[in-house]
Amino acid sequence: MSFEILLTILMGIGLSAASGFRIFIPFLVISIASLTGNLTLADSFNWIGTYPALITFSIATIIEIAGYYIPWVDNILDTIASPAAVIAGMILMAAVVSGMSPLFKWSLAIIAGGGVAGIIQMLTGVTRVTSSLTTGGLGNPVVSSVESGSSLTLSALAIFTPVIAGIVVTALVFWAIKFLINRLAAKSKAPL
Repeated sequence: MSFEILLTILMGIGLSAASGFRIFIPFLVISIASLTGNLTLADSFNWIGTYPALITFSIATIIEIAGYYIPWVDNILDTIASPAAVIAGMILMAAVVSGMSPLFKWSLAIIAGGGVAGIIQMLTGVTRVTSSLTTGGLGNPVVSSVESGSSLTLSALAIFTPVIAGIVVTALVFWAIKFLINRLAAKSKAPL
């Protein structure tokens, strides 16, 4: 495996993690990066780097971000976003990875792309529910701002410094898994 292929895999992992925070921000970022010549998309995903796609992703991003600032609506959006984030993670991984067989590419997209997006989405869902329960939803705009900022930052890191994005995502996924396991263990020990 060449270093260039490894970089595209790390880029895909970073973008997939970003979609776990917000679905449309990474799509908007890669659309801009493609249109400006900073990113070459895989052949069957060139549509992402078109102006109609840019406009669509811009509108979707604005609506998604705005929706997460409405307490309790954000919890409903998380329910919808959970499966959508996994699919987005798979698409983002497949869109940037090139130079390998379709079987390996799509296996990687499903397992790594979808898996990373799903883990991050679970973390954000648990965080949002906790915020809703402990603050009555008043703390959720802060959570939403952190998530949107994280999605944008991870997307930019993935495009411009994929190695750093890979390191950040690896640490984040390990921490998220540990956090979620501890959360489940604490919940199972709690008295009814």
